[in-house]
Amino acid sequence: MPTIRETILTALHARLSELPATALRGDVLPERVPPDGLLILRDGEPGEPEVTLSPVAYHYQHRAEIEAVVQGADRDATFDTVCASVGAVLAADRTLDGLCDWVEAEAPRPVDLPVEGAASLKAAVIPVILHYTTADPLG
Repeated sequence: MPTIRETILTALHARLSELPATALRGDVLPERVPPDGLLILRDGEPGEPEVTLSPVAYHYQHRAEIEAVVQGADRDATFDTVCASVGAVLAADRTLDGLCDWVEAEAPRPVDLPVEGAASLKAAVIPVILHYTTADPLG
């Protein structure tokens, strides 16, 4: 039986997979970036939970990360489209079908990455904060 954390991350990856950009989870950057862009979900850090007693509950603000990468002549527009689509898919269901209390993204900080012999990449990490509660920090 998967943990709450794994269930939430799987649901987030499923939402990202609905977008035109290719969505991966925990993979390395492939040699070629698809024309519609690439999203790589990183599991991130759950951080220190707030704990309530009776019954015991652990309240997390888990910080996952989505690496957004685009390449090509129109990379600025493609990057904007990819980031906006991530924002739209998160805003459409802030609880991931009730798995989270709240899901919110932070603004990306884009960088240009030169690639020898190819068009440069435009990339950014989009932090995503997953607010959820569990009865067991390992569960």
